[in-house]
Amino acid sequence: MSTHEPAERLHGLDALRAGALLLGVVLHASLSFFPEQMWIVADDSRSIGAAWLFFAIHLFRMTAFFLIAGLFAHMMLARKGWFGFAKDRVIRIAGPLVAFWFPVMGGIVAALVWNAQVNGLITPGAPPPPTPTYDWTNLPLTHLWFLWVLMIFYAALLILRLPFAALDRGGGWGRTVDRLTDLLTGPWTPFILAAPLAYALWLDPKWIAYFLVPTPDTGLVPNTAALVGFGLAFGFGFLLDRRRDLLDRIAAWSPLFLITAAAAGVAAYGLAGGPSLIPMAEPTQQKAVAAIVAAVAVYCSAFAAMGLSLKFLSGHSAIRRYLADASYWIYILHLPLVMLAQVWVQDWPAPWWLKLGGVSLGVLAVCLASYELTVRHGFMGRWLNGRRIPWKRAAQADAE
Repeated sequence: MSTHEPAERLHGLDALRAGALLLGVVLHASLSFFPEQMWIVADDSRSIGAAWLFFAIHLFRMTAFFLIAGLFAHMMLARKGWFGFAKDRVIRIAGPLVAFWFPVMGGIVAALVWNAQVNGLITPGAPPPPTPTYDWTNLPLTHLWFLWVLMIFYAALLILRLPFAALDRGGGWGRTVDRLTDLLTGPWTPFILAAPLAYALWLDPKWIAYFLVPTPDTGLVPNTAALVGFGLAFGFGFLLDRRRDLLDRIAAWSPLFLITAAAAGVAAYGLAGGPSLIPMAEPTQQKAVAAIVAAVAVYCSAFAAMGLSLKFLSGHSAIRRYLADASYWIYILHLPLVMLAQVWVQDWPAPWWLKLGGVSLGVLAVCLASYELTVRHGFMGRWLNGRRIPWKRAAQADAE
């Protein structure tokens, strides 16, 4: 039986979800400080340290998020039923994707134009470059891609659930699935999940090993490796909510997951050759080794993050709860602000780490201020977070 009551709020996973989204600010801010230019903005001060920082965050961040998203999806489905679940996800996931894509793209384009002007890439009086054409194959989803992929997973979940719900009137299939989840959960879990992902990476002729699971940020059909890697994490998280007692097992094994993730992560970085945009095109033995090591590192780091959060962050914290509520808004808003800040500071005579810290903290401050003043206490707070906090009850709400 589970040691967690179904209605219990999992504060540790709330904290991890918030951390995964907030680390996106640091992740994107670090791109302009890579030793070789791999981003639109290239700062005057660069270091391999920025590339290591990006890699360490990218290693676990989105996989851990999809793991948690799957768990919370089952929790909501059990509480609201399939219709209430579908309605909630359309309003709070699909709605923000549609509403904020245009202003986000506008901010990104503004940053690109400003950067081109600063670097003398725009000739006064010259005709503008041709406007790019987009369709379903190359639509730029920007960092909002994960909302689109979530909607795909939610739709797949509801479709796949139909035959199981129809056949499982007596609960026999459910008990079988729960026993299977029990067998799958242990120190071997990341390795089991890594096998399909490694195979997908090995077959991908466009795989850039440094970026691990390829980001599906272009086009409406995600790449196979992303569907496999993130889909397995989402699905396993969904099953874990049926057996919350297994969360204690993951927490107990988290030190081993962390050690394995560190070793495999360093090896994956080395096998990738460091920061590089050169893909491993051919399915060679060397690529197979790199894919296996990368996949193991990705899942070990995600389970380490989950286990450590459950172990050390499961108590209530008003600050963590506030950041968890604010993280969705920060995630939506941050990328254009990061790019504008990168353009602004790129010529400043300061070390890279100081500028990286300034960009990250500055963007977080702007996002938090806008969240407090325009989102949390109004209709947008109910839209994005499912609840609106009246000004006079803010302190009491934080204590909930």
